Amino acid sequence: MQIIHRIDDFLFTIFPEIAGGGDNLLITNVLEKYYTYGPFKPKVTLDNEWVTIDIDTSTILAQDQDYRKAISFCEKGDFVAAKPILESLTKKNPTNSEYHRILGQVLSEEGNQDDAINSLIDSLKWDPTNGYALIMMGNVFARYKDDVDTAMKYYNQALKIKPDDHIAINNIGANLLQLDKIQEGIKYLEDAYSINPKYANTSYGLCIAYGQLDYPLISFDYAIKCMKSTENLTNEMFKSSFEIATDLAKKITKDGDGFKIFEQFKSYLERKTGLPIRIEEDNTLPNAAKIEFAENYERDFHLIKFKPNYPAVEHLIMHELVHLEFANDARLENCNMLFITGKEKKVRFIKDHEKEIKKLSKQGYSEETISNFISSLYNGINNQVFNAPVDLFIEDYLFENYPELQPYQFLSLTKLINDGKDAVVDKKAVQLTPPNILSVSKILNIVNAIQFKDLYGIDILKQFQALPFEMKEAERMWAEYLDYRKDKEAGEEYEIVQHWGEDLRMEKYFDLVDENDFRNSPKTVEEVLASIESDPFGVEVDKNFKEKEMETFQKTQQEIGTNMAVVMFMVDALQYFGKMEKNEVMKIAYEIAMYGTQGFHPDKKDYVVPSMPGKVFSGYHILAYYFVSWKIAIPEMVDKLQLPFEEEYKLALSISKPK
Repeated sequence: MQIIHRIDDFLFTIFPEIAGGGDNLLITNVLEKYYTYGPFKPKVTLDNEWVTIDIDTSTILAQDQDYRKAISFCEKGDFVAAKPILESLTKKNPTNSEYHRILGQVLSEEGNQDDAINSLIDSLKWDPTNGYALIMMGNVFARYKDDVDTAMKYYNQALKIKPDDHIAINNIGANLLQLDKIQEGIKYLEDAYSINPKYANTSYGLCIAYGQLDYPLISFDYAIKCMKSTENLTNEMFKSSFEIATDLAKKITKDGDGFKIFEQFKSYLERKTGLPIRIEEDNTLPNAAKIEFAENYERDFHLIKFKPNYPAVEHLIMHELVHLEFANDARLENCNMLFITGKEKKVRFIKDHEKEIKKLSKQGYSEETISNFISSLYNGINNQVFNAPVDLFIEDYLFENYPELQPYQFLSLTKLINDGKDAVVDKKAVQLTPPNILSVSKILNIVNAIQFKDLYGIDILKQFQALPFEMKEAERMWAEYLDYRKDKEAGEEYEIVQHWGEDLRMEKYFDLVDENDFRNSPKTVEEVLASIESDPFGVEVDKNFKEKEMETFQKTQQEIGTNMAVVMFMVDALQYFGKMEKNEVMKIAYEIAMYGTQGFHPDKKDYVVPSMPGKVFSGYHILAYYFVSWKIAIPEMVDKLQLPFEEEYKLALSISKPK
């Protein structure tokens, strides 16, 4: 087959790398490279304004199948099967450099180094630019002939031909390591790494080299880089890198000064927040560690608790310290948020999972066991919904800013990620946990596992036994997180908490509220009632926050159902007010409202109203009188109270009517 091109602007258009022409060697090299098929190179001839490319298609058709078969055998390590095919090919077409080169590789693998050298020399005679043949010659002399000087001649020749050939440079470095020339080998390996940091062999070589020089942190770093480049748990290089990284991390965490890492950060945060930070062990924690902010516990210090039996606890402490820093940064920008749960949310959770609770009861579990299990689920899933997205930012922050902490982080996350995986695939957990809660937990654990893969190259995603939609949702959430990670600002982590809570349909079990609003607002449903009465126009509390709290209270009342205590108190009120004129009821209604400016608490039992001598009210009792008095005397204004007692009032009316 013959192809002819005119050397003109059109040729330069379709081959822009030779634009301008004039350089016959450049034209020849570009066209030869383009029209090469496997080991079969064309013949390129230039004649004035024409260039001719001769392609030996008959040889390609006759020999390509055998060539590919030989390559396949070599890739499988079956050199015995490959050898006769290659010997036949070299006889049929002795001018093909690649045939000789691959045959030389086979001979070397068989241990016949002298014949391998002869075959490689033949390869180079037919193509002195065959880089693979040059590198292999260097390998043979370095590894088997103990002749470094001769090996370097071939290596350097390969680099002259292709100075950016990272594989060639890597092989030079690796062979120098084998010859115990560590410093020289590192130089070549570092050069190879700068050209292609994704080539796992180079990272692995540097890991070994720095380990031999007793630089454990650098060796650990390259072991991680190797795993991230390999990303295959069954790959032998991955397995070896993982073992090295684990052993080095254990050594570093045992011999290193992790205490110094977090103590310095702790001192910095104490100055930044203006409060001391205490750290203590606590084996009773349901999780590995937690921080108790001073503001939430009315203390003059922050407290970090951790389980001492976890590996590399220094990482756990640093993690909680970053929680504090993030919250403090958000507070300085007036955008800190608080994750609020409460009994009204728990009531909703229990109501939503009545079916599963009944199932547990039928299986013979005691009420106490079921109650503890449901409480654990409720607290656990809320904890996960809040922490999973925030933890992503924290772990990235630690990884990027504290490289000396990475061995601690590696060991700690290895356990935490595997614990999370075990929790959602455990047969008993799968059997007992409500499906929607199990799915949410699995998705959030997978997101954390995706980050673990991103940081350390360890992929255990298949072990989660996730359904397709669960994996897809986790990947979508990870992508959303990456958008935030690029340029995170203070408090933005809370946006993801809210988004993911809504996406996973968990938002009904928590509130994410502005800290400043919350500090000046009621903190329980009962206090919401008091706040509504004491501040009906929203003077003291942010209007949006107050509306949200009122909405929460009303929904909770709907979920709880009719409050029978309120019903019976309303019956009492209807009977009491039934003997009065409307204007008398109105007077009492305003008087209760006046006293309500200080707030009514349902758990209090000593409220008195001067115009109703002899009566002492509990919180719900006075609220019932409050509602009924306005319903009778000022019905057009009763909706302003925002008390969700309409159903109770209707039931009270039916009860109090004469039979």
